[in-house]
Amino acid sequence: MQSPSDILKDIWTSAGGDATALARVHLTGEEPQIPSSFRVAVAGQATIAAAGLAAAEIWRLRSGETQDVTVDMRHAVVECRSERYLRLDDKPPPPAWDAIAGVYKTGDNRFVRCHTNFRHHRDAVCKVLGCEAEREKVQAALMQWKGEDFETAAYAAGGVVALMRSYDEWSALPQARALADLPLVSIEKIGDAPPKPWPQGCSTCDRPLAGLRVLDLSRVIAGPVAGRTLAAHGADVLLVSGPELPAIPWLTIDTGRGKLTTFIELKSEAGRAQLRELLKDADIFSQGYRPRALAALGFSPEEAAQINPGIVYVTLSAYGHAGLWAERRGFDSLVQTTTGFNHAEGKAAGIDGPKELPAQMLDHATGYLMAFGAMMAKARQAREGGSWHVRVSLAQTGRWLWNLGRLDDGLNTPDLAVEAIHAAFMETVSSGFGTLTAVRHSAALSKTPARWSRPAMPLGSHPPQWPSQS
Repeated sequence: MQSPSDILKDIWTSAGGDATALARVHLTGEEPQIPSSFRVAVAGQATIAAAGLAAAEIWRLRSGETQDVTVDMRHAVVECRSERYLRLDDKPPPPAWDAIAGVYKTGDNRFVRCHTNFRHHRDAVCKVLGCEAEREKVQAALMQWKGEDFETAAYAAGGVVALMRSYDEWSALPQARALADLPLVSIEKIGDAPPKPWPQGCSTCDRPLAGLRVLDLSRVIAGPVAGRTLAAHGADVLLVSGPELPAIPWLTIDTGRGKLTTFIELKSEAGRAQLRELLKDADIFSQGYRPRALAALGFSPEEAAQINPGIVYVTLSAYGHAGLWAERRGFDSLVQTTTGFNHAEGKAAGIDGPKELPAQMLDHATGYLMAFGAMMAKARQAREGGSWHVRVSLAQTGRWLWNLGRLDDGLNTPDLAVEAIHAAFMETVSSGFGTLTAVRHSAALSKTPARWSRPAMPLGSHPPQWPSQS
């Protein structure tokens, strides 16, 4: 199996990074760290290190100074479960899942996973099944279905579910073969534009991304983690949501650190005009909506590049931008189920049925890869001009994680309870919700330490405008 350093090297050089910069990265710790047969701790460490090194390289481009980047493996995997360790006024997170979310058997003796944390997804499942939102009634109804038929019908009705497949079953699907032709992080030039100079004269130009403006249109984990990472390195990140959009409060708190947050109603022309004005002055546009959803509102990558030539546009999808499933909705837990992880982990544990990874690792690793790709594309824009499109997906990150190999004794590793977390991994700060005890960023940069200079705030707390940089 590849070493953590070799894994990082592959990520870094595949995106055009200078291999000599890798000498300034120090990866500490050994695997396994948490119970899994997959290399989840290394995946977290490598993706966080890639983003940290990208930030360090931007600092070198802006200041001429090099610096070291250190990522401890245990700290990294703790950060990849940051929502678990968050405490609000010393209280742990509430139950994260809707009452009927989870795994069920179907009439053909298969397993399906339903993701019903958002009301409209729960309603779609219940409509297809013709039952009330009670776990026993959902299970009884599913015994009348074949697993794949239910998966297809639920998606057609606007739900998000996944049939548990083995890795071999997944690999035989056309969608898996489509992903095999894609890079882990796609960075493509989509338009001409002159190079944009790095911001000058801002009042806090002491971090790599100081003065850069990021529009963050994302929810749940992966996209918000990307924005949180960019904010940790000094970017002005404006999270754009809508008062009618469902959200998961605990995740909003955890991933909202460092960001401004505003409401814009994108279904109205007035709201779209507001977003266009913000986009004109943005450096990075990061979005995690279902493919083509923003394009229907006039904010496709190509349209964004017309509004703001030189933009770096970052797209997150569940199953990749190619293939028959390119527009399919999805979340980490569903992609784990569909692509073979839950089946393989269950087999390794000796159980009949799915077993989840011990972290939402596809989400978190993809979030750091989003931030990494955004920074690498921004560095290219500053050097050679152009507008750029960065694309990542949960399924492609899953394919990469699978190919890192397996750990024979990984499932015997004791889990990391909050009491076992090193105090140096945590910080206590004020927020718009109360006092937070939360995981610090695990990429330690020697000259520009990562930090969040803005507190997490309730959604919609700020006006739809950029802060002054004077």
